[in-house]
Amino acid sequence: MKEKNKLIAEFMDMQLTDIGWYDSEGVLSLGYTGDNTFDDLLFHTSWDWLMPVVGKIESLGYDVIINGEWCNIHSVELEDDICDISIKGKINAVYIAVVEFIKWFNENKE
Repeated sequence: MKEKNKLIAEFMDMQLTDIGWYDSEGVLSLGYTGDNTFDDLLFHTSWDWLMPVVGKIESLGYDVIINGEWCNIHSVELEDDICDISIKGKINAVYIAVVEFIKWFNENKE
């Protein structure tokens, strides 16, 4: 789980510092924490953490479709599915799809 969360954090341009993970862009917008440095990464358990990642993927031109315990990330440009995940737990499906997408994206970016 730690490595997958680290992969997501790096995709979101967060940086590991001496005092924790720093969200310099403020993408998490977790106003209730009053801070933008985090000891723990909670992408796997919190929609507040995971949905900004979905938003970034969509901003890159990919479709993210979430339906029940299924998540599909599709490239309109390539006319192909990047990942298609169906697993117990809606947040689990989205989390795994996001991780698979980021792995694919990192291997295929120019």
